[in-house]
Amino acid sequence: MISRLLLLSSLTILANSAFSQPKPLKPADVYRISTLADQQVAPDGKWIAYSLSDVDTARNRRVSHLWMQSWDGQQSIQLTHGDEAASAPRWSPDGKYLAFLSARESKNGSQVWLMDRRGGEGKKLTNITKGNLNSYAWSPDSKRLVLAIEDPEFKGKEAPKTPEPIYIDRFHFKQDILGYLDHNHTHLYLFTIATLKLDTLTRGDRDEGSPEWSPDGRKIVFVSNRTTDPDRNHNDDIFVIDAKPNAAMKQLTTWTGSDDQPHWSPDGKHIAYSRSTSNASYSMYDQDILCLMDADGKNNQLLTQQLDRPVGRAVWSKDGQNIAFQVQDDRMSYLAQYNLVSKQITSLSKGKYSINGAVPYDDDSYVLRLSTPYLPTELFALENGKLRQLTYHQKNWLSTVKLAHVEGFQSISKDGAQVSSILYLPDSTKRKNLPLILFIHGGPTAQDEYSFDLSRQMLAGAGYAVVGVNYRGSTGRGLEYSKTISADWGNKEVLDLLGTVDELVKQKIADPNRLGIGGWSYGGILTDYTIATTTRFKAASSGAGSGLQLTMYGTDQYVLQYENELGVPWKNLDKYVKLSYPFFHSDRIKTPTQFMVGQRDFNVPVAGSEQMYQALKSQNVPAELIVYPNQFHGISVPSYQVDRFERYIKWFDKYLKK
Repeated sequence: MISRLLLLSSLTILANSAFSQPKPLKPADVYRISTLADQQVAPDGKWIAYSLSDVDTARNRRVSHLWMQSWDGQQSIQLTHGDEAASAPRWSPDGKYLAFLSARESKNGSQVWLMDRRGGEGKKLTNITKGNLNSYAWSPDSKRLVLAIEDPEFKGKEAPKTPEPIYIDRFHFKQDILGYLDHNHTHLYLFTIATLKLDTLTRGDRDEGSPEWSPDGRKIVFVSNRTTDPDRNHNDDIFVIDAKPNAAMKQLTTWTGSDDQPHWSPDGKHIAYSRSTSNASYSMYDQDILCLMDADGKNNQLLTQQLDRPVGRAVWSKDGQNIAFQVQDDRMSYLAQYNLVSKQITSLSKGKYSINGAVPYDDDSYVLRLSTPYLPTELFALENGKLRQLTYHQKNWLSTVKLAHVEGFQSISKDGAQVSSILYLPDSTKRKNLPLILFIHGGPTAQDEYSFDLSRQMLAGAGYAVVGVNYRGSTGRGLEYSKTISADWGNKEVLDLLGTVDELVKQKIADPNRLGIGGWSYGGILTDYTIATTTRFKAASSGAGSGLQLTMYGTDQYVLQYENELGVPWKNLDKYVKLSYPFFHSDRIKTPTQFMVGQRDFNVPVAGSEQMYQALKSQNVPAELIVYPNQFHGISVPSYQVDRFERYIKWFDKYLKK
């Protein structure tokens, strides 16, 4: 009897052990991952408010709610609940309220809500009936708000039962998610909390955004493009206006490129902001520089030009002695600071992780959003150069999955270019003759970083070695590295992609007979370019891509890019035809290819995928086309995200695991 009990006990332990063993990532894990954003430190420094979104499986959508985390890391409290989302938390400067945006109890979109720190339910503060409230900011005395409100559709009247014809007369007339563009604009308004009075601050046929109050509450700085036709350039400038109705605005910057992200110094004497490197009307391959000027627009200084790296998300330290900012540098995104006294730049936190946004806690401490290859975004405190994790929303589901081993490596392309990549292996101990998927990032002006990458982790979980390549055109390697592909798409990037594969084959990590390729957006475009260049890939998945660039002019949102890089088609037909070689050389494509796209994508429209699909089907090359209903360039419906991963795996398994 005792032996039998011992046997049953042993079997139970083994069963529980097997049940709790981490398993490779599966598509359904999409439903379990939280997304954290927009952290805000309370004036007393005891709490950090932030938004956290999770998948509501019943409604098949993500819903964000507000949470609060104590600075000491001991307490975590969910503040809002229910079906309606809450986002954009903002503490009142006096510390009495936490404001947020929500569409609950409103037929007119998001409104500002107030939650009393002393307790009680949130209460709706604004009632904007004409227009869409996009953002807001507290005045320093906590008595007013500045609101950025977009003009209402149908001029504030009820939508007609039979829609009117869409009238278009703009140069840039379509944009992903927004659709066809009319002449509605976003303006700034002043809202007085005690009287609920709304006053117009700016008006006219231009947009205003990124408003921020001066520390004394007398002025508001903002960004606007006031050129004759803003559709034809990226010439944003910084303006300031007195915080009262009918005040005149004053232009502070005159750079013919883009000036953006203005932030007052704590003493109100300076404004930090970002500036594009190019003064041209077009800035696809530019990278932002951190700048500083006096509050009246004088004494402009370029603070980070010598870094030759993109910088952004600048914030002032509490004492106003330092400006902290984010730097993209060769697979890393780290936090650095500029000291106004020494005029030196130093790194505050740098390693094989990615920092995406920092807010000051005190003179030398910050609250960061941070991600690693093995950890989706969580909040961290940075104190005396050391990181301390604050939130643990990902902990439970991460304990149930086995993630891929991630490492960086470099390769040399055929023309001698040095290229940085990130490799994902299903198992760190098994690294020989694996089926390989080259999964290409979009942009092209972006980079693969040491952060959590769900797509590559998912494919590695299915048994593939997966590699992300920072091909020429990517950021993080300097301005010239990005600009080198201008008007020469699908050339140097393909050399870099193939050079990376050659290196992995040379190291005997990749099985040369089981190579796959895929990507989304420019990653899909490069997939088309690559399979039209070589037949070495046995399977491909081109997401939201295009191969006949000639027909993209006037059908997507990139008219400025076409006309600045290639010129107009009727005068430069040869360039368009040359860059359309995936379609015109589709008879060279032998790779079975899966095409995917969102039905309402105005970024890289559905025609880009349809044309390549039709070309391959006409030549009896195995191909399939998946169109996700009512989706834009990014697939946002959770079940569609799961479906996309399932189709990736099924397609690659079919051709690479025979």
